[in-house]
Amino acid sequence: MTTPDAFFVADGARFVATRHTQWPWGPGYQHAGPPAALLARAIQRVIADDPALRITRLTMELLAPTPITVLDVATSVLRAGKKVRRVEATLFADGKAFCRATALCVRTGSVVLTAPPEDRRERMPPPEAGEPYVFGVVTGEVVGYAAAVEARRVKGGFGVNPTAVWIRPRVPLVLGEPLSPLARVLIAADSGNGSAVVLDPRQFTFVNADLTVALHREPEGEWVCLEASTWPEPTGVGLTESRLHDARGPIGWALQSLIVEPRAG
Repeated sequence: MTTPDAFFVADGARFVATRHTQWPWGPGYQHAGPPAALLARAIQRVIADDPALRITRLTMELLAPTPITVLDVATSVLRAGKKVRRVEATLFADGKAFCRATALCVRTGSVVLTAPPEDRRERMPPPEAGEPYVFGVVTGEVVGYAAAVEARRVKGGFGVNPTAVWIRPRVPLVLGEPLSPLARVLIAADSGNGSAVVLDPRQFTFVNADLTVALHREPEGEWVCLEASTWPEPTGVGLTESRLHDARGPIGWALQSLIVEPRAG
């Protein structure tokens, strides 16, 4: 059967996940990037009545691995203030919640500012200066999410912090819809722990239990760069931090809390 050229296919109010969403840890479950973008899509529709509102921070709790199946999305407004609106979206399958996102939506406006301080941190080389990259957690055939995005490494490598990888989706989020700038960021942002790989994935798993993305400006262009560092601890806890870039420069940060475990057998 031919896989539709999208992460999801709309079926009325529901969404059918395709094999493009498959995570690298094994078959049957989704990489968290596409579900994060799908939840953001739902939240953006909730705030569409106020064009001045913009999602500046989204935190997704991964309640359980999300299966590749038919999904429902439910939304609710937690707080609707004059300057800030907080909106929640939850992804379900067969009545069970698999991930939940809370978004901070800030009303933008015009502010006259003096020139900001110069950012002296290193600018990332452009994607065309990098080399094709297969995420370090992929140990077998490149399928699912890893094949549905194009990745180019411009800095670092296995065991090196930071490692910088440019990512752009090869397929849309929802079949027949253009990709929003925020969707591009979220599809990429959950790959920090797959970019900065400092443990042998044949011996350890380091799956994230959440994803937080905070942006200080709207992303531009097709590519998103993750300048990622991963910090595992002998307690079984880890953290991946990713500075996010577009072609103009930094746009924000992503954080992932990791569960570090030895592989069975």
